[in-house]
Amino acid sequence: MTYTIRAATPADVPGARSVMLDTLYRDLGYGYNPRWHDDVVDPETVYLRDPRHALFVATLDDEVVATTGVRAVLPQSPPHPQWLVDRYPQGRTAQLFRVYVRGEHRRHGLARKLVAEATRFVAAEGGYDVLYLHTDARVPSAAPFWRSVAKEVHDGGNGDPATFQTVHFEIPF
Repeated sequence: MTYTIRAATPADVPGARSVMLDTLYRDLGYGYNPRWHDDVVDPETVYLRDPRHALFVATLDDEVVATTGVRAVLPQSPPHPQWLVDRYPQGRTAQLFRVYVRGEHRRHGLARKLVAEATRFVAAEGGYDVLYLHTDARVPSAAPFWRSVAKEVHDGGNGDPATFQTVHFEIPF
């Protein structure tokens, strides 16, 4: 299989939205929440119309099978600790979002390639000091993957499998 990694176009938005929603419902199990997932409903406005934001996709033929987004937004407190939010300068922090790969396309290096493309974008865009992300360590393989490409800055998990086990990272560029 030959995958293509590239910046998304408006034609990719329905496929990207489908990957995102399927991941929220099927893989993560908590579904869409407007408080956290406003970018999923309208990825074109959020990612494609702001020059400091970007959406990258992996495609197989014409099908979007994976996504990664970059936005110039800070983590929020709550739910994250205020000291962590204060660590990041407004307007100079890029945040990585929606690193999602459809299950049948995992183990092909797509997430790693998409993250590399997003990191190149952040470095080339200029004006950013840091690329931040967080993940839920309950998601199988999430924390080990991020530890292989990013620097951990805070593990906010408490070991309770019923609640988010959020780990925060930075990616050097």
